[in-house]
Amino acid sequence: MEILVYEVEINAPIEKVWDILWNSETYNAWTKFFAPDSSMKTDWKVGGNTYFLDGEGNGMVSTIEEMKKPEVLIFKHLGMIKEGKEDLESEEVKSWSGSLEKYFLSQNGNTTTLKVELATLPEYIGMLKSGFVQGFEVVKHIAEGS
Repeated sequence: MEILVYEVEINAPIEKVWDILWNSETYNAWTKFFAPDSSMKTDWKVGGNTYFLDGEGNGMVSTIEEMKKPEVLIFKHLGMIKEGKEDLESEEVKSWSGSLEKYFLSQNGNTTTLKVELATLPEYIGMLKSGFVQGFEVVKHIAEGS
């Protein structure tokens, strides 16, 4: 597994940046670079159910490992959803199950630093880099634009 880190400085309050990241109204605006029509469904409970889905309902089964709003949100990825079925046991899933995707926000004056750290397999590095670089620019644009 490779550890990737992406960071952006945003001239907006931390609460606003948090809301843009996780509000269902704006979530797809920044995550569309990973999958068109992407969505996140969660119960917002540590140890609860979180699903990251594409427009066809395929995606990842995850849980919230840690949440300290509006500063920390850590997801633990557990498996995949394909054709409506959860896969938590296949060899493919076992190669990355348990990996973490960590979001950290901190505020210094009028500036919020948004940082993500995640573990991934080498074959996903290009897609993730492109997705986070473009996606974080959208978060910055929305947060600073209104």
